[in-house]
Amino acid sequence: MSIKKITKKLPQIREQLKEFREILLANLVMIGEIPAPTFQESERIEFLLNRFNEAGLADNSIDDCGNGIGILNGSEGEKAILVNAHADTVFSSKTDHTMQVTSDTIDGPGVADNSLGLAVLATLPYLLQELDITLKNDLILLGGVKSLGRGDLEGVRFFLDNNSFNITEGICIEGVEQGRLSYTSIGMLRGEITCRVPEMYDWSRFGDASAILTLNEVINKINDIRLPKRPRTSVVMGSISGGSSFNTIAKEATLGFEVRSESEEVVTDVGRTINDIAREVSSKTGDDVELDIFARRKPGGIPYAHPLNKCTRDIMNSLEIEPRLAPSTSELAAFIDKDIPALTLGITSGDHIHKYNESVEIDPIYNGITQLIGTIIAIDGGYCD
Repeated sequence: MSIKKITKKLPQIREQLKEFREILLANLVMIGEIPAPTFQESERIEFLLNRFNEAGLADNSIDDCGNGIGILNGSEGEKAILVNAHADTVFSSKTDHTMQVTSDTIDGPGVADNSLGLAVLATLPYLLQELDITLKNDLILLGGVKSLGRGDLEGVRFFLDNNSFNITEGICIEGVEQGRLSYTSIGMLRGEITCRVPEMYDWSRFGDASAILTLNEVINKINDIRLPKRPRTSVVMGSISGGSSFNTIAKEATLGFEVRSESEEVVTDVGRTINDIAREVSSKTGDDVELDIFARRKPGGIPYAHPLNKCTRDIMNSLEIEPRLAPSTSELAAFIDKDIPALTLGITSGDHIHKYNESVEIDPIYNGITQLIGTIIAIDGGYCD
């Protein structure tokens, strides 16, 4: 089967997928209502394994890191395709995870990132069976744990370090945004800066007895860092927290940030500068200023002209999905570190990402799953080598 024959079959596959709306949405709602903050994904992984068992997969397991693994054996099995979706979300277990289903959308914390991705992974063996799609290569389905934040992709890294399969390509599934096509990773450094006012504050020292004011000085100095335009570089200050009330001096405040660049060397240099800033402000104010770096990424990936990239764009175009090319700092980075050609695909459109009313659109999901299945068939047929 040529890539043109594959793309011609995709509209039919998309229409057939609509017949399985009930099971797909049921899996999404049930997964979405299981809290899974990073390091606490075990209940979701158990659900995933149950779905694999119900689909008839014989070789399913939970590894020593807590990942959920399902194997769909190919007719030849000399090579393997790894399809990964991270199981964790940014919401705590105390958050109300009730999913709200309408005719057009499903709303709820974490539904887009990444309950939908995991639901697609859980449903994929059933869909392939019902569509009568058989593969030559083994298909490894990985529900990855410890991916977000301080997890630093621990789950997928552990699997790639310890598996015995001949993995030739990888696909990472994200719930949103449809059209997403990430095939490179940028250099990244992620961390937190925490400012604390000592219990016994030395009032003779120059400074203010407020961790928030101290953190503000850190932020101003970070903003003054001269960043190169080439290679493209940025510092993203993504979160800030501190204090407890209007009339109480803040004893602690924390900044969450990322340094991103096309150059690993620039990421390292900016990281050193931020460390110097933390030391300088601590010395100046008398407050404790602690820098904690807990995640890093190396730049890399496959070329734009790589067959995997080209075939996937052809598949997306045949489904009238406009590819949105952007680098990633997600699970794709773990594949890049292992020199495994891989990319990240988004399933549908969504809104209010990382808010309690996060939502996904239902109708585009069929197109999103069709592009995933088309890409798997293309890889299996040898068109992406």
